[in-house]
Amino acid sequence: MALKARLDLRQSQSLVMTPQLQQAIKLLQFNNIELSNFIDSELMENPLLERADPGQTYAEAGDGAVGNGDEGLDSRSNDNFADRDDQFGTDRLTSSESMGSDDGPLDVSSDALYGGEGEITRNGEPVSGSHDYSAPYGGGTGGGVGGSAAGGDDLPGLEQTLADEATLRQSLDDQLNIAFADATSRMIGSYLIDMLDENGYISGALDEVSEALECDLTDVERVLKIMQGFDPVGIFARDLAECLELQLRELNRFDPAMAALLANLELLAKRDFDRLRRVCGVDSDDLYDMIDEIKTLDPRPGKTADGEIATPVIPDVLMRSAGNGNWHLELNSEALPRVLVNEDYVAQIGSGLRDREERGFMSEKLQSANWLVKALHQRATTIMKVASEIVRQQDGFFTHGVGHLRPLILRDIAEAIGMHESTVSRVTNGKFMSTPRGMFELKYFFTTAISSSDGGDAYSSEAVRHRIKSLIDNEEPKKILSDDKLVELLGKEGIDIARRTVAKYREAMRIPSSVQRRREKKSRAS
Repeated sequence: MALKARLDLRQSQSLVMTPQLQQAIKLLQFNNIELSNFIDSELMENPLLERADPGQTYAEAGDGAVGNGDEGLDSRSNDNFADRDDQFGTDRLTSSESMGSDDGPLDVSSDALYGGEGEITRNGEPVSGSHDYSAPYGGGTGGGVGGSAAGGDDLPGLEQTLADEATLRQSLDDQLNIAFADATSRMIGSYLIDMLDENGYISGALDEVSEALECDLTDVERVLKIMQGFDPVGIFARDLAECLELQLRELNRFDPAMAALLANLELLAKRDFDRLRRVCGVDSDDLYDMIDEIKTLDPRPGKTADGEIATPVIPDVLMRSAGNGNWHLELNSEALPRVLVNEDYVAQIGSGLRDREERGFMSEKLQSANWLVKALHQRATTIMKVASEIVRQQDGFFTHGVGHLRPLILRDIAEAIGMHESTVSRVTNGKFMSTPRGMFELKYFFTTAISSSDGGDAYSSEAVRHRIKSLIDNEEPKKILSDDKLVELLGKEGIDIARRTVAKYREAMRIPSSVQRRREKKSRAS
């Protein structure tokens, strides 16, 4: 067959992921910390963007509260963004007549500032009432701690004057220099510090230290014994038993019975309390007192001493009871970034732009700024829609508890609000909601379904786990419930579940088997 060139015309449809669409998807899946970091980078790159005044309230921004509850965040229109696009379009940059005036507003446009609110009820009707937005966002400026002095001098804030927290390595180096005066001991000590793992244990053999430094093993052991008295207590141990022994010696609670217990930790892991009681030579009460004392010790002193500071979770959505079985839902202003376009700055510099390249640069930055404000508004609207639908469908959980948690999948929410499952997945990832029953990630409310044996509604897997735990907690010492018995009891309640599923849920909750529980409760009874 001969090869020849041919020109064809074909028509097809394809989804083009523009850079702005890709960035909007990233914004949607960001949690509040990642979003704050992204906003900071955009503020550094785009001179037309700025944060809202920390002292500015919602009412002053023009996007204030809902007066009578007739409309919420879900029902708000995005038409104002199209109007702002016309207002901040490229024509404004090229028009010296409009940009050269000094009579324009001294503040930024209220349309460029987002303020979100909303409320829902179980029957889908909003709760009447006003919202209080009188408190300013953030803190005040000037005066006080961390602000400017009364005389006008810019002084550093209190948090800027705090000393840096020393790391574990720095702390151990300081203790090493105090404990030893000779260079040999310090060299051995520094080598031992380098051998510590993340939990604070020595990760190698002492003879390796002796060979590497060409010193006697007795010197290494002598230095190690002294360094095992360093703070935090339990550091430089070679295994778990030695770590616990060091802490017990510090508390003056290490005796022969405790030594026998530490030498048989594998029996403790198996909950073989009868053998432990015989090995330690104590009765049941003394054994459980010793176990309770061990539970107060730190098995990982290195990680505790040099661990990262835990970052508190900031909820994205706030939920509270509105009375009469209704729920009030609103976005958390502390987790909501407030970014706006500085129109006054655009007007000031626009009149001086004569070069085509400069006008093109400013036009690009202005379009980017307008897009970011719209994208943030769309992100907040989407989060509110998803959270509202979750609360509507999981009303039984918020009213009666985890036993009434319904099985829910992403498709259920996506079909209810008219969005794609991937969008709902991005929204629920890393977003938290503060509820009267505690703080929950939005993904918590999505659970698989356990079929009902009587043909009724399916049960949530989380609710089934809660029921299994309740049955085990209330079992009698002489009638320990096996997994088969749990399946039988759950079946009587209409829950069709397999034995292996019960075992999987029980192990996930770290509940021992029926044999271990029977042995433990028998030992306690004796």
